[in-house]
Amino acid sequence: MLMEAASAASSVFLYPQPAIFRRLHSLGGNRSAKTLLRRVPHLSRLSSTARAADSTQHAPPVAASSSKTVVPDNDFSLAKVSFGVIGLAVGGTLLSYGFGAYFTILPGSEWSALMLTYGFPLAIIGMALQYAELKPVPCITYSDAETLRETCATPILKQVRSDVIRYRYGDEQHLDEALKRIFQYGQGGGIPRRSAPILQMIREEVTEDGKYCLVLVFEAKLLQLSDFEKRQAKFTSFFGPGITAEIGTGENPDLYEVRLISEMSTQSS
Repeated sequence: MLMEAASAASSVFLYPQPAIFRRLHSLGGNRSAKTLLRRVPHLSRLSSTARAADSTQHAPPVAASSSKTVVPDNDFSLAKVSFGVIGLAVGGTLLSYGFGAYFTILPGSEWSALMLTYGFPLAIIGMALQYAELKPVPCITYSDAETLRETCATPILKQVRSDVIRYRYGDEQHLDEALKRIFQYGQGGGIPRRSAPILQMIREEVTEDGKYCLVLVFEAKLLQLSDFEKRQAKFTSFFGPGITAEIGTGENPDLYEVRLISEMSTQSS
C-alpha cells in the first residue's frame, strides 16, 4: 500500500519533507519501499547517508593513545609522617590514661604520676609541631622519569624533590628561601610578600629530547606570566648548575610552571 511505502520511507530519516511525499504519491501502486527508493535516486542517497550516520553513531570510539605510566608512591618513610600527630597522639594517650589511673578509674595507679609527667609535655610539643607544620606537596612521577632520576638528575634537583615531599616545620612555605631570593620580596624591582607564589605540586617527567625534568607548579593569583619570565635566568642560576629553566602556564589561569631541565645525560654520568 501507498501508506506502507510512505511509512517505510519515513523510517529512513527522521523528518521527511513534503516534496518527497508528493514524489511517492506520483509513483503510486503497491510497490515496496525498496522499489520506490530505487526509482527515486535522492531517496537512495539519503538512505545510504542515514545508515552511514547510524553506523558511525554506534561505532565504538577509537582508543586513545596510551598515556604515561604514573609511578605510585608506596614507599614508607619517616619524612612522610607528621611528628605533630605522633606527639599529640602519644601525649594525649598518656594524659588520658594517667588521669584515669590517678582517679582509680583505670588500673595502674602507681604509674599515673609518671604518665602525667611525660604525657603533658609530649602533648604540648605535638600541638606546637602541628601548628608549625608544613605539609608535603603532591608529587607525580612518570616511570621513564624515575628511571632517569638517579643518573640524570642533579644533586640540587634531588634535594628539592626530597625537601618538598616531606613534612617541614617552621617554614612559611616550601622553597621559601629560593623564592625570597628570586622574587626579592619588598626590594626594588621585587614583589610584595603577600604576592609570593605558592608551590602546589611537583612533577617528574622526561622531555622530548630525553632529558630529566622537574616541574614546579606554583599558584600565583597576584602575578602574571611576565613576572616569572623575567626571572627565568634567576631560576636557572639558583637551581643550577647543570640545569635550564623554562617558564610556562599551568592548567588553570592562576597556575604557572617552572620546568627545571637537567643537562646531564646517561652518557655524561
